Formats: sequence, structure tokens, C-alpha cells
Amino acid sequence: MAVLQADPAPPDKLDKAVRRRPRERWTPYALLAPTLVLVAIFLLYPIGSVVYYSLFKYNVTKPRSNGFIGFENYQNMLNDEMFWDSLRFTTQWVVVEVGLQLVLGLGLALVINETFVGRSLARSLVFSPWAVAGVLTTTIWLLIYSPTTGFSRYLADLGIGSYGESPLIDGTSAFWAAVLAELWRGVPFFAILLLADLQTISQDLYEAAEVDGAGRLQRFWSVTLPHLRNAIVLSTLLRAVWEFNNVDLLYTLTGGGPGNATMTLPLYVARMAVDAKEFGYGSALTVSAFLILAIFSIAYLKLSRVGREDQA
Repeated sequence: MAVLQADPAPPDKLDKAVRRRPRERWTPYALLAPTLVLVAIFLLYPIGSVVYYSLFKYNVTKPRSNGFIGFENYQNMLNDEMFWDSLRFTTQWVVVEVGLQLVLGLGLALVINETFVGRSLARSLVFSPWAVAGVLTTTIWLLIYSPTTGFSRYLADLGIGSYGESPLIDGTSAFWAAVLAELWRGVPFFAILLLADLQTISQDLYEAAEVDGAGRLQRFWSVTLPHLRNAIVLSTLLRAVWEFNNVDLLYTLTGGGPGNATMTLPLYVARMAVDAKEFGYGSALTVSAFLILAIFSIAYLKLSRVGREDQA
């Protein structure tokens, strides 16, 4: 039986194919080049400039004293009590805010995931604070906490407290007042993300668990939480980074006061770089904040083992 063989390609077609290979090899890089240039301009250059200025004493109001000082800014930072105090408060702020936002956001997501009359309206009301700008959110809560227009006046009318008081005048109450204001804005973030993931859970899993005799709480622990694990890990990481860098609400609500009681590290950076014009020291503080966030993010993802079950 004769075997049919395909005719060899003409020499001119082979030459074109060989010439086309290098071009096809470099085409993806050429398409990515504009994006890489933008990343270098808007990401790598700012990071590099901050690291560069952190090695200088740079104060625009005292140009004669400016110059290269090496790691002196970092040495001063390690001996700066305000740096450590602000870092401790930032850690407290992030832990409290992210923990409460996660619990309340998960609860809201579970509620609005159920079927009930007016669910669409309820979802709109839950998500609406997330669409409000940070400064506008602060303005709303400043009015709420105002001793003349806020709830403290109405509590005084009921005989609770006294007139002219505001929760922002005391360190402890100012902290919890800021926490409450940020919860109003941050809880919808978790509710949105967790609700989206809840809607991807197959009802067959719940039905199978119910057939096996699992109650509502058991179904939550054995079906819902394992499915939400990756969403919880990623959402808490994103929110922790955002809360660490929170400036707008605390700056306009408390300004870091009273008496530096609500001073976070980013607020301290703003005070040194913007108010005191110490751009070199402010850059060193910024580099330290960047390194802290980078180490925390890597460690958190490693410890949470997010995505590992997909690779098994």
C-alpha cells in the first residue's frame, strides 16, 4: 500500500516563516512596553525618589542646612518616641477596624443574601456609604459629634452627660468615635465582596449538608466559611493596607489628637513632611511604612496559605 507524502513547502515560504519567528517573539514585549513605561513612571520613580530623599536632610525653609546625611534620618527615627507611639496606635487601629469590619460585613452579607421583601432596597442602603467620599464622610460625622448639632446635645436633653461635650475631646472616646465613623464607611466593602462570593456557592452543598443532618450553624462552618476563605483573606489584606494608610478621615476628624492620642504613622508623616517641611525625615518615615506593609503582606499571604488548595 503506497504511503502518500505531503509535498515539501516551497523554499520562499520557509524563508518567510524563519524570518517571522523573531518578530513573533518580540511582539508581546512590544505590546507590553507602554504599560511597563507607565509603571516605571508612576510607581518605580516615586518609590526611588522617596528612598533617595530619605538619605538627605531636606527642609525647604532651611536650604543652607540641606545635604546628604546617609542613614541619619533612620537613626533618628529609631530614637523617636513619636514614631513608635504612632506605629503602636496604627497597629491598634488596623486590628480593631479590620476585625470589626470583617465581622459586621460578613453578617450583613449573610442577611442580604437571603430572600426577603425589599432585598434590593436593603442592598442599596448597605452599599451606599461605600460610594461617599472620605472628606464628605468626615463632615457627616463631625456634625454628628458636634456638641451643638450632634447626638450629645440630645443626650444632654435626656439628662445623659452635659451640654457642650463632644466624644472627640477625650483620647479614648475620640478613638472609638473614629472607629465608628470608619466602620460606617468600611463595612460595605466587606459586605460587597463577601456577598459576591456567597452567591457562587452551589445550593447542592447546603442541601447535601442538610440531608446529613447538619444544622444552620454547622452548614455555616462546614460549607460557607471554607468557600469564603480566599475572599476573606484577600479582603482583609486589602483593607488592612488601606486602614494602615488611612489619612483623610483621621486627619479631618481628629487631626491626630487630642494630644496625639489618635496619631497614626501616615498622619505623623504628613505632620513632618507637610507641616514641619522636613521632607527628608518624612521620606524616611514613608520608606519604613512601605517596608512594614510589604513584610506584613508577604507574611500574611504565606501564613494564610491562600490558593494552596488549588495547587494540591
